[in-house]
Amino acid sequence: MEFIKPNTNFDFVGKRKIAYGVSISLILLSIFSLVFHGGPKYGIDFAGGTIIQVKFPTSVVTENIKSGLAGMGLVNTTIQTFGDPREFEYLIRTDKPVQTTDTFSQQVKNSIKQATGTEPDIRRIEMVGPQVGKDLQEKALFAIYYSMLFIAIYISGRFDFRWIACAVIAAALMGSVYLLSQWHISMAILTAIALIITLVLFWILNLKYAMGAIVALIHDVVITVGCFSLFGKEFSLPIIAAVLSIMGYSLNDTIIVYDRIRENLHKYPKNTLGITINRSVNETLSRTILTSGLTLLAVVSLFIFGGGIIHDFALAMLVGIVVGTYSSIYVASPILMAWQDAGKKK
Repeated sequence: MEFIKPNTNFDFVGKRKIAYGVSISLILLSIFSLVFHGGPKYGIDFAGGTIIQVKFPTSVVTENIKSGLAGMGLVNTTIQTFGDPREFEYLIRTDKPVQTTDTFSQQVKNSIKQATGTEPDIRRIEMVGPQVGKDLQEKALFAIYYSMLFIAIYISGRFDFRWIACAVIAAALMGSVYLLSQWHISMAILTAIALIITLVLFWILNLKYAMGAIVALIHDVVITVGCFSLFGKEFSLPIIAAVLSIMGYSLNDTIIVYDRIRENLHKYPKNTLGITINRSVNETLSRTILTSGLTLLAVVSLFIFGGGIIHDFALAMLVGIVVGTYSSIYVASPILMAWQDAGKKK
């Protein structure tokens, strides 16, 4: 199915400097937001604590809910509306882990009923200890980093045909990250250092396709995380799953464009790299728009009609699909041009 007419020739490469400016601005805004808010806002999956979901038959005052819970010793609580405000359902979070027994559930119900005058329906109570939350946080960062690393290795082997060198790099990086993690270095700092070292090694070994792919993935992840920070959304395990899904989706687009670039480099050897990249992106544009558009339609439906439980996951996917499609065209491919320009200067 052709959505874009054949022989279309949009000048994507010619607009790459504008695209670089947009990408850098979004990344800086994301970093500024994370610094301003003191890092991501972790949910109980990572920070530890207790979450209580309650539903009332009529409207209640949230301050009364807080006062009722304070009588039980749950003082640092945040309360937000969950789902449709007309259904009077609330999500209560506290940084104090408690034993979620039937007795505790009954205590919560009695305390809230006494404070509000209305008996709530306890939908769920979940608890995560602080040590468990810390372990999950570290494993989530490891998952994101190793996903990027293995993706870059695959790209290098497929397009640069450097499987052995890539395998050695992967083994060395994985061993180094594991050893450094035993020194109790902050996992966020360790992941950032590992990514920088990975990019440096790819530059030294002239793995341009892997460099383009991993820069695009970093671009997508940072902007998605930045959007969550700007909107004050919490990071939980489902959001990490969304981030990993975004990386896979973005990689799929990038591989298709790279494959067409490699094919056209052999097919039109006399063309400059800029012309070849433009031709390749235009030839795959119809497929990119159709795939992204249909996927986006499904995610928008989840975002609007999926309910409170899946809302943040759908938001992450929504941002990721848009940014991932953009990066496949304006980040991953133009990186090859930037690489060539840097090589000429060198």
